[in-house]
This record gives sequence, C-alpha cells and structure tokens, in this order.
Amino acid sequence: MFISQQLKEKNIAEYLLYMWQVEDLIRANKCDIDSIKKNIVNLYPADEDKKKELAKRYEELIEMMRREGVTEVGHLQINKNVITLLTDLHLRLLRSPKFPYYDAAYYKVLPFIVELRTKGAHRDEPELETCFDALYGILMLKLQKKEISEETKKAQEAISNMLAMLSDYYNKDKAGELDFD
Repeated sequence: MFISQQLKEKNIAEYLLYMWQVEDLIRANKCDIDSIKKNIVNLYPADEDKKKELAKRYEELIEMMRREGVTEVGHLQINKNVITLLTDLHLRLLRSPKFPYYDAAYYKVLPFIVELRTKGAHRDEPELETCFDALYGILMLKLQKKEISEETKKAQEAISNMLAMLSDYYNKDKAGELDFD
C-alpha cells in the first residue's frame, strides 16, 4: 500500500498535505513521467512491480492535472473534494452542542485565519483551506531550512491540533460513530 493510501485511511489532513506535495513534485518535474521515474519512482524502496504501480499512479495524476488545468498552480479536484468534505464536517461539528472541545480548538485558530486572510490569503476559499495553506507553507519553509517565527509556530500548533481533531472526527463519521444531535 502506498503512503497516500495509508494516510487517507488514517489521517485525512496529512493525506491532503501529502497530495499537495505530490502535485508540487509533479510540477517540479515539469509533468514529465520520465523525470518522475528518475527522480522519484526509482528512488522508492520497493520491488519493480510496486515501482511500476507507482509510476502508473503518477502518470494518472499527471493526466488529471493536465485535464483539470492545474499543471502550473491549483489543486486537483480529488483534493478539492477532500476540502469540501472536511468543511462540511467542520460546520456540522461547530453547529452541534456535542463538540465543545472542537469549538474551543476552532476559536483558538480563528484569529490566525483572520490574520492570514488580511495578509493576502484568499478570502473566498474555505477557512479550512486557509489552515491547510498555512501548514503547507510552513512545511515548505522547513524543507528549505528557513527560520520559523514563534508566532508562526503558535499558529502551526493551534491549526495542527484542530486539524488532528477534525481528522479523528472524520474517521468516526465515516464509521457512523458520530451523533450530532
């Protein structure tokens, strides 16, 4: 089983961040499958059958990105659908009186969302997408070994905690274990 499949089953928030990274890896390799095979697939610690399966998955993603016009920027519809599902669950959790800890986590994150949006984040995107954008941006800074301010670390912790709770609720909701009334 590939990392993406494992993450999708265990932690939907980490899955989405991983898939955004995959989109960027594809872009960094200019949507060229030969480049992806050389730079990613061949380095994957697996047997040849798994590598062929992984290469096929990348080819499918490249084709989807071309069809959807997101080879330069943007996200695949399959990833947008995850945001939509999570936003729906997020709103149901906030509307229900049964999830006070989630409410508290959200209200701890809300000032960071407002601040990010005043600094240029897209106001028309769902709040959760703003949260994911922030975490992804921090991930990119870390990969580039750039310094992260204390305020950004506070935001990261609050957002990560809320998204971890949301991911847990997502799994419970999929299993039919949540009662909103």
